[in-house]
Amino acid sequence: MVFRDGKLATRAAKQRQVQTRDNQPTIDERLTRLEEDIRRLKVEFDIYFNGAAKRPPYDTKSRVESTIKRLADERSISFAQRYQYNSLVARYTSFHELWRRSVQSREEGYDKAASARSNHLHRNDEKNSKAPRETFVCVDAHTDVETVKSLYNALVEAKRACGEPTDDFSFPRFHHLVAQKTDALKQSLKCERVQFSVSVEDGHVQFKAKGDE
Repeated sequence: MVFRDGKLATRAAKQRQVQTRDNQPTIDERLTRLEEDIRRLKVEFDIYFNGAAKRPPYDTKSRVESTIKRLADERSISFAQRYQYNSLVARYTSFHELWRRSVQSREEGYDKAASARSNHLHRNDEKNSKAPRETFVCVDAHTDVETVKSLYNALVEAKRACGEPTDDFSFPRFHHLVAQKTDALKQSLKCERVQFSVSVEDGHVQFKAKGDE
């Protein structure tokens, strides 16, 4: 009884193998499918290059290359089938090189566009980094404390905006410095007033003084 069951199991296994082979596509069918997939892949790449798809059809490409590899290992392929296979591979290789160059050019184009946008933004940042200049005119810095105080506040604010230290930058010390500078410029330039300016250029504070006619 056990022997009979074993024979039945063996026969069933052979039948399943035959059915499996019968269900597998023939080489001609696989070649036809490969030709259709190559044609479909070309259409999908055309769609991608025309901007209608966000990414290249790499899934279809992988399926085509997998089929090509499996057919290359097929030993039962006939001469005529091998000729058709080689023709399809040559067609795919030609398309593949064209697609590779097109994708590379497309990516380089994106890089150039991104670089141009980056340069444009960088120029805008440089333009925006130049804060409006604030000017203050002193006739007598010793007595015009209010003007010197406004000048001091503007300078401190600019320094903080640029991340420069202000801990040791006291107003009495600054007032004394401005008074000395005012006296020196009035004497050397033979002017009655001195104009001070505070601005930010390229991330650095600019503090300047000149004679004011």
